[in-house]
Amino acid sequence: MELNNTSAVVTGGASGLGEATARALAERGVKVVVADLNDQRGAEIAAEIGGAYAHCDVTNTDQVIAAIETAGAMAPLWSAVNCAGIGWATRTIGKDGEYASAHDLDLYRKVIEINLIGTFNVCRLAATKMSHNPPDVDGLRGAIVNTASVAAEDGQIGQVAYSSSKGGIVGLTLPLARDLAAIGVRANCILPGLIDTPIYGTGPQSDEFKARLGAGVLFPKRLGHASEYASLAVELLANSYMNAESIRIDAGIRMQPK
Repeated sequence: MELNNTSAVVTGGASGLGEATARALAERGVKVVVADLNDQRGAEIAAEIGGAYAHCDVTNTDQVIAAIETAGAMAPLWSAVNCAGIGWATRTIGKDGEYASAHDLDLYRKVIEINLIGTFNVCRLAATKMSHNPPDVDGLRGAIVNTASVAAEDGQIGQVAYSSSKGGIVGLTLPLARDLAAIGVRANCILPGLIDTPIYGTGPQSDEFKARLGAGVLFPKRLGHASEYASLAVELLANSYMNAESIRIDAGIRMQPK
């Protein structure tokens, strides 16, 4: 699939995996809409890569549509990459055995709402926009890449909400691709392992913590780079024969219970 002279929406594009993907797509001649809630950083990145910034809560349909329309105004929308998401760590029941100390149900709903429902919201709206594109030689009109996590398959203690949300993203991949085949839009999913993003912080303590995490990776024994995720995301967009796949990028790690 030709990426040059097209546009893309990248959610969570102001940091980490999203930022790396936005930059990688811009290098391929794509006009990128950086969709995020961090207005200052998002606008800075968009200016650096010659794209546009859109303040976007992925659960807000109007804001998602606005981001998509911003992309379409720059060039035909052929790509969407979902990197927006949140994490949460809480065990299912409390140590005291009281109902009140069980996992907060509203927090569970919030993680599902942002990670899973937000991802689907962008998919359904971006694909609708893509359906208006004239098809290429293969009948393609666009492609979507969603971001799950190895936690979808190797969820650790305390990751019930997060793993549920990411498992849902894996689960929607095949039926989404089957739905969208009718309009020539492909859908794939990436399950990142331990990727070095701003979530781990900076400084000596952060470096020491990341080194300990990296020691548990099969090979190479380090955290992944956001650019490595971005490289795979761009390949899944550009390779017209990649469809309905969920691919781990984790250097062979299998997460232990804790």
